[in-house]
Amino acid sequence: MSMLTRRAALGGLGALALGAPALAQPQQRTIRALLGWPPGGSSDIVCRTMAERMRGPLGANIVVENRPGAGGRIALEAMKGAPTDGSLYIQTPASMLVIYPHLYRSLRYDPLADFTPVTTVCAFAFAFTVRADHPARTLAEFVAWAKGRQQTDWASPSPGTAPHFMGVEFARRAGIALNHVPYRGGAPVMTDVLAGVISAGMNVLSEPMPFHQAGQMRILAISAPARSPRLPDVPTFAEAGFPELTRQEWFGVLLPAGAPQNVVQPLHAALVAAVRTAEVQEVLTRLEFTPEVMEPTAFAERIRAERESWGPIVAASGFRPEE
Repeated sequence: MSMLTRRAALGGLGALALGAPALAQPQQRTIRALLGWPPGGSSDIVCRTMAERMRGPLGANIVVENRPGAGGRIALEAMKGAPTDGSLYIQTPASMLVIYPHLYRSLRYDPLADFTPVTTVCAFAFAFTVRADHPARTLAEFVAWAKGRQQTDWASPSPGTAPHFMGVEFARRAGIALNHVPYRGGAPVMTDVLAGVISAGMNVLSEPMPFHQAGQMRILAISAPARSPRLPDVPTFAEAGFPELTRQEWFGVLLPAGAPQNVVQPLHAALVAAVRTAEVQEVLTRLEFTPEVMEPTAFAERIRAERESWGPIVAASGFRPEE
């Protein structure tokens, strides 16, 4: 071997030892999962648990990006016009897609025109609750009790949300005067119902569940289409005479508008597979959420149908946000 050839060979070995760029391992791509809510909440927990189970199937590192503000609208606005290559998706509650269009005059996104629906992930119900020592032991008894009063205060976790409008609709159909007191979050609602500051609350079912089971609070009805296996003695609103209040919130995943099928389908498959894992099922059960996945076309139709159904309820409430 000539000196020149020998040097070239040694140089090649040196390049291998140092990890020359030409022979480096390809970097794993990164997908951002956008959330309109701060870390630590139920939406964040579900999204992060799902992301862990989707990294392998998608061959990507999934980074959850919390972008809270304006009731989830900031994150959805950021999705509008984003790349359609699958590098970004959003997980959002239903209200931002089916209630907000009836609420905000200057909404900067269209729930269907600006996004590509992929699938729902889970659904969850709401509960109407009173303190354990409240005179009403059933929803009918609560209606009778409220009719004997000039006005009754009740609370929801936030104005302009599904629990708010469901409480208003319940009062309207029951013919009772309920004064809505908006709170900032479900935990403060539970605190004041337990303290007797507020007569009743409409909240996500998982919030009052432990207090109900401990005998500190009484859930009078839930908004699910069927009774909860963990609350077999608690009726649904439909069973209590209010079928119009059979409503559930859900978390859904969207891509930017125009995302091609070769991006939509792998993400859909990874989401469905993740929902079916034992780890995700355990988390959803703990949160009192029901696993629920759909084909993209069915999901788009669900958004459209629920958006239409919420219109009369929001209009009848007379509520308008200040902004």
